[in-house]
Amino acid sequence: MSEHGDATAEDVTAETITIYSDYVCPFCYLGRTALEHYQERREEPLRIDWHPFDLRAGQRGPDGEIDDSVDDGKDEAYYEQARENVRRLQERYGVEMTLEIAEDVDSRPTQIASVGVRETVDYETWLAYDEALLSALWEDGRDVGDAAVLTDVAETVGIDPEIVEAALSDDALESRVTAAFDEARDRGVTGVPTFVYGDHVARGAVPPEQLQRLVEGT
Repeated sequence: MSEHGDATAEDVTAETITIYSDYVCPFCYLGRTALEHYQERREEPLRIDWHPFDLRAGQRGPDGEIDDSVDDGKDEAYYEQARENVRRLQERYGVEMTLEIAEDVDSRPTQIASVGVRETVDYETWLAYDEALLSALWEDGRDVGDAAVLTDVAETVGIDPEIVEAALSDDALESRVTAAFDEARDRGVTGVPTFVYGDHVARGAVPPEQLQRLVEGT
């Protein structure tokens, strides 16, 4: 990613897959699991070009806070179907999840923190943070929208928590992340995860075989 700091020559030349995702999307976690399975088959790993996406943009007020009174069109039948799909993919990809849906977690602070870290540290360190945030939410059931959790997770992967604290208090960074949400939608991304490789796109928590076809055409 062009915004990652201190990229090595190996990082720059690595093949890249673009991913639009939101930390509170269970299918983003499952899609990343599928990508990990595909990565295990490759001789060289794909570099992840992550773009934040806000699943709850339609419920945010002018101050950026979520207004739960706003009807997002998702009723209990929708969520039950989502839970069934999550359980099916858990079994298919061999993962255990403490949560199936994360309705009460606001991921905007998570994404601000992640972008702030990405712009400050090297790619591999950011990737460790990114993966740790996903694990903290979906495997451990932690509220990754909480500043204390975000700094604690940073420490577990060797990141100075002050980097996260600075990101969360940076109004300019918050504005840029909000702009990134809008940019994703302007590019036609309406749901996540969305994987992009060259001119090819795959949407949803697709299996490793589909990701292989996306990247290798086979």
